[in-house]
Amino acid sequence: MKARYTLLAWTAAAATYLLIVLGAVVRITGSGMGCGDHWPLCNGHLFPPLDDIGTVIEWSHRLVAALVSILVVGLAGYAWWLRRTPGLAPGVSPASRAPFVALGLLVLQVLLGAITVKLELPAWTVILHLGTAMLLLATLLVAASTFAGSPGLRPGSAFLLGLAFITVLFGALTANLGAATACTGFPLCNGQAWPSAGGLAAVHWIHRLLAYTLAAAVLTVAVKTKKRGVWGVGLLVIVQVAVGAATVLLGLPPALQVAHVAVGAAVWAGLVLAAR
Repeated sequence: MKARYTLLAWTAAAATYLLIVLGAVVRITGSGMGCGDHWPLCNGHLFPPLDDIGTVIEWSHRLVAALVSILVVGLAGYAWWLRRTPGLAPGVSPASRAPFVALGLLVLQVLLGAITVKLELPAWTVILHLGTAMLLLATLLVAASTFAGSPGLRPGSAFLLGLAFITVLFGALTANLGAATACTGFPLCNGQAWPSAGGLAAVHWIHRLLAYTLAAAVLTVAVKTKKRGVWGVGLLVIVQVAVGAATVLLGLPPALQVAHVAVGAAVWAGLVLAAR
């Protein structure tokens, strides 16, 4: 029973990670309205004609979202059953609320997805949509790794997780406000320690400062603790900064933009796992 629960939780987490990456593909390719303003249908169809690449991308994103929904509902249902009969899986903590928190986040995510489509992609809904997806991923990872007697957050982990989450939100803000092009050059913004090019440049620069701070904090913790998991996250952070730099210096190629989101989500997932 424990193995099935763990497998289901890890599968749901992996599907959520894929959903986050596909969401980035949707945004970067401008496919957010690939299904029109219809929801949950796509251009008025349950199975739409896939004669447009934007429709294919958006419909693929919705299919993975449906898969995540099935997995999260299944995990919550299975956890509820185990809580009623805890002797069936003594290694799984019957007190764990993570699967039920994940279910609540899923409902919120679905509602935000519908609102985002109906309002035709306002920046604030897209940012909230990504933020909720990151919280859902974190909760599923906790569900996959939480067993009876498992520790809570390690000292200092809350700071790192909070910093990483804010960095992610500012990254989404930078992308959705069109601020990605407001700062050229690396590591400075337009050759300045503090940009004078206006509000968009300030948003972009704050995102970079947060990323630099996160990289320094993670590497400091890795040196102090000498834990392989933290060092793994540190290497991911270095890769993320390098991808971000290449994205800016090469003029925002779509493939690197997607890679930036994918590695960023991996950093977030690694921090969640290392925090326990």
